[in-house]
Amino acid sequence: MRVLVAGGGISGTVTAMALQLAGHDPVVFEAYPAGGDDIGAFLTIMHNGMDALRAIDLDGPVIDSSFAATGVELVAPNGDTIGRREFDTENVDGPRTMTRAALYRVLQDEAARRGVPLQRGKRLVGAKPDGSGVTAEFADGTTETGDVLVGADGLHSVVRTLIDPDADAPRYTGQTIVYGYTRAPGLPSAAGIYRMVRGSKAAFGFTTDTGGATYWFARIPDAERSRDELAAVSPAGWREFAHAAFEGEPLPCTDIIAATGDEVFGGHCYDVPRTRIWSTPEMVLVGDAAHAAAPADAQGASMAIEDSVVLAQCLRDLPDPASAFAAYEGLRRERVEKLVASSAGEDVGEKPGWVYAHHIDWAAKIR
Repeated sequence: MRVLVAGGGISGTVTAMALQLAGHDPVVFEAYPAGGDDIGAFLTIMHNGMDALRAIDLDGPVIDSSFAATGVELVAPNGDTIGRREFDTENVDGPRTMTRAALYRVLQDEAARRGVPLQRGKRLVGAKPDGSGVTAEFADGTTETGDVLVGADGLHSVVRTLIDPDADAPRYTGQTIVYGYTRAPGLPSAAGIYRMVRGSKAAFGFTTDTGGATYWFARIPDAERSRDELAAVSPAGWREFAHAAFEGEPLPCTDIIAATGDEVFGGHCYDVPRTRIWSTPEMVLVGDAAHAAAPADAQGASMAIEDSVVLAQCLRDLPDPASAFAAYEGLRRERVEKLVASSAGEDVGEKPGWVYAHHIDWAAKIR
């Protein structure tokens, strides 16, 4: 079965490699001429995401290009440490942190090594079922025909609106996220942990990689601005915006922000609490196109990777795409919607860490 995958980011490339392993013929279409959007930020793949990568032999390249953390330390506004939690890493790889650009490069290089084709500069603008499959239409005027189309095209998914023109738009969470990293010496070290600081106006977190670089983020309450306004903010503007949120407080945040050069990136935080329709007989959504969570639980990449592997299993084991898509949604919807609610601060009735203990057995048959 020829599978068209719209989006060459995390969910798109992982989906394509999982589908190839499942015996299908995927091809990835990436809108950007090189890399992907938001390439400057960094991210963390949590235990469950690493488990899903291991299911399709993708964990090794990610481990080789990332660094680990063993726990989280909570710091009060006055600078006092008020709690620490060690990650349970028995029989599972713990969290791995890396830049988004590095993860894209690792996944796309591995996809190329496995013979998965990736076409760049192909921005999807439409798709039409034709009775025996689907024809994808791109902004450059070209088309491609396949048996099914996978929408791995992110938060502002075109495929989501093709499946359901009345789908809810992403919801603004009221926060702007600023990410940065710096190799400046003399900063507080958080080697092996994520140190989470609660300021009086905003939240801050940082960790230190094995080479001494500091990776940090700030979650700052903010009024919603247009995408053009956000795109016009310079690195210096993002640095000043983050610095102002912590100025005057007895915390290391301002020192870390001030020591950061142009490696600083910002944007609004959105979530997608519920997508009414995940698929048609010819199209299906994965990752942020189907569900997107605020970054509080650091699960965006991990949930997308889980989606990719489970979808491939369903298309491997079930007799037709419509049956496979229904089984995939049945296996994924409750879990991801609970995660989105948890990340938004809702009580989902689970113990802390519930989301990490999730295992995918590639050899298991989907029935």
